[in-house]
Amino acid sequence: MRSLLDRFKYNGLFVKLFVIMAAGIVAASITTTWTTINMSSRVFMDTFSITNSKIVGQIQGSLDSFNYSIILTANKIAQSGTIRQFLTEGEGDSRAMFNAYFQMAQQMNRYRSSVDAYDIGITVTGVNGRRYSTDRSYWPVADSALPGHPITKRTLAEPRKLLYSYDDAAASGIQGLTPTVIASKALVDRSGDVYGMVYFAVREPYFAGFYDGNTSAGNDVAVLDKQGRIVSSNRADWIGRVAPDLLASAEAIDKKGLPYLNARVMGKDQLLLAKQLGGLGLYMVNVIDKRQVLGQMTDTPRIALSAMAIVAVTVLIVFLVSRNLTKSMTRLVKQISTISKYEFDRHVKVDGSYETRQLALAFNAMIDELNDYVGKLVETQNQRRNAELEALQQQINPHFLYNTLASVKFMVQQGSKEKAAETIHALISLLQNAIGNVSEMITVREELDNLKSYVLINQVRYGERIRVSYFVAPDCLDCRIPKLMIQPFIENAFFHAFNEKPEGYIHIMVAQENASLVCEVVDNGDGMNLSGAMPKQVSKRQLFSGIGVRNVNDRIKLLFGESYGVEISSKPGEGTRVRIRIPLLRHNNFTTF
Repeated sequence: MRSLLDRFKYNGLFVKLFVIMAAGIVAASITTTWTTINMSSRVFMDTFSITNSKIVGQIQGSLDSFNYSIILTANKIAQSGTIRQFLTEGEGDSRAMFNAYFQMAQQMNRYRSSVDAYDIGITVTGVNGRRYSTDRSYWPVADSALPGHPITKRTLAEPRKLLYSYDDAAASGIQGLTPTVIASKALVDRSGDVYGMVYFAVREPYFAGFYDGNTSAGNDVAVLDKQGRIVSSNRADWIGRVAPDLLASAEAIDKKGLPYLNARVMGKDQLLLAKQLGGLGLYMVNVIDKRQVLGQMTDTPRIALSAMAIVAVTVLIVFLVSRNLTKSMTRLVKQISTISKYEFDRHVKVDGSYETRQLALAFNAMIDELNDYVGKLVETQNQRRNAELEALQQQINPHFLYNTLASVKFMVQQGSKEKAAETIHALISLLQNAIGNVSEMITVREELDNLKSYVLINQVRYGERIRVSYFVAPDCLDCRIPKLMIQPFIENAFFHAFNEKPEGYIHIMVAQENASLVCEVVDNGDGMNLSGAMPKQVSKRQLFSGIGVRNVNDRIKLLFGESYGVEISSKPGEGTRVRIRIPLLRHNNFTTF
């Protein structure tokens, strides 16, 4: 297993070359096959849509004839005085009632001949509560339920129109009955008053017979009303569903005059043809399942097997050719990879093709030059590091030590031995951290100890007119920061911020902000005018170190990049805010070289 991995490792060029060429062949084959199938599919779908468009037109003609018969019958019923009298007159004696129903039956049998070609049940209701049905089995709705029925309400909202609606008898609590398509119209007198309703009930399977003979697997028809409800379909699971996406597609086809539309409806990619059945107030949509229909036309498995066979033969040829071309290069790579990380005096064997020999000669020359360069670089880095550490240890201003010791001597002479001991302890701690610790990075905790020692010494020397407060998040105490990063700004605050104001405060704040550590030094001192450039430290006083605020900013950018550094904001009379931002470093996740 290991030898196999080594062979793969040393033949990287061959593997990459082979993979790229093989991938190109596969991609070209897939693209060509896909383009061919796609173009064939497009031609087929265009032809299929034209054929289906003619069929949809024929179906529309049949439905228009059906609708015309219903409209004609509805108009005859509306014009009949006998029917109007039956629907509006009050109750009489039994003989009068029998006569009225007999006359009504005669009229309805005569008018029903207009729709004898169709399997339809007709129901008429009046404002006087009477109802007459040619056959109640078509739409067995109770007399008491008709006035409040949703179909009745919709019809009364548009009394001049003949409306088609879907009624699921099972949903109304009547089990074992077939869903029905209802054509309804209000009966209106000359004054515009509604005196009755007429309902034409067609069992949905019979209504579907207008188009069912032109459907097949993957080639379905759905008839929708203006609310998007499917009132009829050859798919039983679609009937009664509300399909807003199908309605939107049908409206788009009708408004834009599109021959067909590709859309995702019913959870599938479909080809849609639509016609608005104007007289019926419905949309008829031919829904074609593209995947199923195209699957019947295209033998995808056979095409895939043929393409795979061609690709396999081509890839084999590419393998043999590319292996022969990269053999000498592979041997050179194997020699180079076996050279140890620090063995700069070993040379590779020069052999193979012309190109390989030239590479081997160039590599040997590079090894010789690299050996010399590394030696010089190591020596230079050692010298630079020693110089940096030496400079860091010499940052203590001698006058700061003289003045601090003089203050201690004065306190001893005055008898303030405890204060003097505390000051000496602070000075020792400050010197230990500044001189004894040569590390470039220290923790926030160590920097705070240095600051507290420095502040104590300055308050001993100059009094406690400047108060210093520390606000440090506990989870920041072990974060690492460059040594003496905050101290120069405390110096500036002590010796530049309170020349006019007699007293004030300095706040030191440290907290995490996303992936950064933010340190702020805020005072309420004199403030200053900023010209946009980083201010330089200028002072005639004897400070602790010679590190200026500009040096701190340059040092941070050198260590961590241009996105980090120091920002200073200040206004005369209001104080100064220094904001230092560096990466969030913990323990040993930062390395210097």
